Amino acid sequence: MKCRHCHAEVKLPFVDLGASPPSNSYMTEAQLVKPERWYPLRVAVCESCWLVQTEDFADREEFFSPEYGYFSSASSSWLQHCERYAADMCSRLKLTEQSCVVEVAANDGYLLQYFKQASVPCYGVEPTHSTAEAARAKGIEIVEEFFGVAIAQQLAGQGKSADLMAANNVLAHVPDINDFVGGFATLLKTDGVATFEFPHLMNLVQFAQFDTVYHEHYSYLSLTAVVQIFKANGLEVFDVQELPTHGGSLRVFAKKLSSNAHPIQDSVGQLLNRELRAGIKTSAYYSQTQADALRIKRDLMRFLLDAQEAGKVVAAYGAAAKGNTLLNFAGVRTDLVKLVVDRSPGKQGKFMPGSRIPIVNEEQLVASQPDYVLILPWNIEQEVKQQLSNNHPNAKWQYVTAIPKLIISSS
Repeated sequence: MKCRHCHAEVKLPFVDLGASPPSNSYMTEAQLVKPERWYPLRVAVCESCWLVQTEDFADREEFFSPEYGYFSSASSSWLQHCERYAADMCSRLKLTEQSCVVEVAANDGYLLQYFKQASVPCYGVEPTHSTAEAARAKGIEIVEEFFGVAIAQQLAGQGKSADLMAANNVLAHVPDINDFVGGFATLLKTDGVATFEFPHLMNLVQFAQFDTVYHEHYSYLSLTAVVQIFKANGLEVFDVQELPTHGGSLRVFAKKLSSNAHPIQDSVGQLLNRELRAGIKTSAYYSQTQADALRIKRDLMRFLLDAQEAGKVVAAYGAAAKGNTLLNFAGVRTDLVKLVVDRSPGKQGKFMPGSRIPIVNEEQLVASQPDYVLILPWNIEQEVKQQLSNNHPNAKWQYVTAIPKLIISSS
């Protein structure tokens, strides 16, 4: 296996989760009589550039199909986060009606709608047709392509260079990370700014967030690796912020290497030093995640089997990709978890890949009278609890989260 950034041999194992189908390939009822494609799900570490990465077994089109099922607008807390970001960037970068904002992986327009409301010209690049159409329905221009240097050159040639480029939770999703990052260096204006948000590898390791591993995530990113990748492809990191989103993320600010604007902030060196002290450049740092995954799997299965033995009903909330990783690694099926509730209409009526658990609306959760609700997207646990408590104040179920350890709570 060759590193997707520096092309060195990759030999250090990080975690092996067996095999699973693509986590966002939700099944229709007609597909239940057909076989699914399962791929090995293994992650390793490059000891040259310290990029943590999956082994590749299929083309990106297999994971990001026209019927891609993840719609970013489903989470109210995420929308609030994006609204704040748009306001902050308009203020910090002094964006006006003469500016241009580009979002790569614009999904359903969840972010660009706030720039549009602020009268800042914007457009998105989004390869999945289902989400692109949802964005267009909001009046947002979408270029329906996978992003890279070639598309960036085409757009720049059309006069569509950017003052601000945003890439939320997509840097980890690209198989050719060099071409992807190089596209930003191509499409940015001379002193333009690009921001990238992604889950921080340090949180994955520290808090046993192994369920964030799935095929659509090709890379698991530290600032240490990102600084090197950016520099090799024409960008320089000048600021970094730590965010609570997705269990702990980074927002990295970058500019063209040739730009004299935007001085480098102390935050960059401080976080690089923290990563170094934690051991990010040592093989020992990556040795615990496999054991954590096995511990969480055992604890979850023990709980589900005990609940079944006691005649209790377990439902789940959130048909999230991370939930599919957890359920499939643990071997959970419909005998142990009856259904999964999700607010996204695009997922309702379908079935979880691998486990084939039906995805339903909230009313069907109440009708099933569960004793326990297993919250799969643990990163929005409080949002889920608040929502269900407001909608169903008399419900008697208890809540369960499995990561970083199994916890049963009443509210």
